[in-house]
Amino acid sequence: MGKSLDILKPKGSLAIISFHSLEDRIIKQFFREKTVDDKFVLVNKKVIVPTEEELKSNPRARSAKLRVIQKN
Repeated sequence: MGKSLDILKPKGSLAIISFHSLEDRIIKQFFREKTVDDKFVLVNKKVIVPTEEELKSNPRARSAKLRVIQKN
């Protein structure tokens, strides 16, 4: 993940989808560390999860969580 932020251009975004709670915890902690020095900002305050409508058409998405960070 670290190298992907290094090559990200200003105002560029990095979106990561996790399907397991342990993966999500790693991503959450990594994003939290990167937003401390104002080089990056979280695009969404809360994690994005699938809607009920999406789950009806794609039940395997039930555990998906999307987190987005943007470079200043």
